[in-house]
Amino acid sequence: MKAAVLTNPAPIAERPLRIADVPQTKPATGQVLLRVRACGVCRTDLHITEGELPQRRNPLIPGHQIVGDIVGGETDELPLGTRVGVSWVGGIDGTCWYCRHDKENLCDSPTFTGYSVDGGYAQYAAARSDFVFTLPASLDDLHAAPLLCAGIIGFRSLRVAEVQEGERVGLFGFGASAHLAIDVLHAWKCEVHVSTRGESHRKLAESLGAKWVGRETDKPPCELDRAITFAPSGDVVIAALSSLRKGGIVAINAIHLDHIPQFDFDKLLWGERQLRSVTNMTREDARDFLQIAAGIGMRPKVTSFPLDQANEALLAVKRDAIDGAAVLVM
Repeated sequence: MKAAVLTNPAPIAERPLRIADVPQTKPATGQVLLRVRACGVCRTDLHITEGELPQRRNPLIPGHQIVGDIVGGETDELPLGTRVGVSWVGGIDGTCWYCRHDKENLCDSPTFTGYSVDGGYAQYAAARSDFVFTLPASLDDLHAAPLLCAGIIGFRSLRVAEVQEGERVGLFGFGASAHLAIDVLHAWKCEVHVSTRGESHRKLAESLGAKWVGRETDKPPCELDRAITFAPSGDVVIAALSSLRKGGIVAINAIHLDHIPQFDFDKLLWGERQLRSVTNMTREDARDFLQIAAGIGMRPKVTSFPLDQANEALLAVKRDAIDGAAVLVM
């Protein structure tokens, strides 16, 4: 099969992914084999490819927003031909304290698709049968792929921030994840304020109905009930925190953060304001979000790339050269 293979992490401008013919993936016990139709390109893939996250597998096929058809290892619930999605969390140990207390996103020994096991930047991929999600027919391949990480994690971020219907919510950063979260917030009748870098991202936020739009560290004109940060920048976290009312919550949606600057406790955190991190996702998050996405007719803004342009897709993500999400198509 053809695949994009990472051996030596390096700046994406150096094209560290090698497009190669490799032996076709074979499913292990408990796995299904997928013929990949599309795979979303996530900023986490960029962190892996550039070495900001430590290597867990070498060589590695990245990619964890997989849409594919089951062509092997079928089960009674998942017959051949079933179209399914695969996300970042590809498995859990099921035995640790967190798994036994319904906190599987915090599992001590998780499997990460496209990081600790091979992912979807390839023509075929294997996945645990209990960690794939049947996709609604209304979601086509190209628009379903970004939902499988950016969408699910954005949705979990809203849950971590405890967003309630009708609240004022700030989105700090407006890339692949935030531009999906705004659709859910509109469905919940929330007033959305967006702070983000890049004129094209600001225009996209305006076109998607944001009440107010400013630059990445600009403070909205009113106090926010909740805020979610999507940029891997500590400066943005402080900007979000400074925009909260007392009792408000900032959810930090980032697997990698450059730093958090020193800040004034009395002015920014006092008053029972809270900072929370968002870690992975649960299967319940995935199923709930996909149902909501289908119900509201969610169609993310997408730019597609062929598999042999995987490096170019990641470079476009790094440079914020596209609005919305990038997706590899096979």
